[in-house]
Amino acid sequence: MIDVKKAGFLFDFTVQENQKIKDIKRCLSILYTTRSGEQPMDREFGLDFSFQDAPINISKNMFVVEIIKKTEKYEKRVSVENVEFITDPKTGHVRPNIHFQKGAEW
Repeated sequence: MIDVKKAGFLFDFTVQENQKIKDIKRCLSILYTTRSGEQPMDREFGLDFSFQDAPINISKNMFVVEIIKKTEKYEKRVSVENVEFITDPKTGHVRPNIHFQKGAEW
């Protein structure tokens, strides 16, 4: 199972504006932990969590596609550069580390 709540956010750039990075992390955390359909005025906001029902190799691909698509739509200050997965051998949980680069509206 991919543990979205423990996702790591890694930025490939340094910036003097720490407050801006904190705001982006907060916005991404809300986006990635909200289920699609839960937001009353925007039913597409959030992730489609159907990836959790698939086998792990398919689940990872579905997750990456979903976060790329939703990040492009809702958080234009960054774009997804890469996603790596770290598996906890004791629990079997998979933690995504998401690498970002500056987006179109930086």
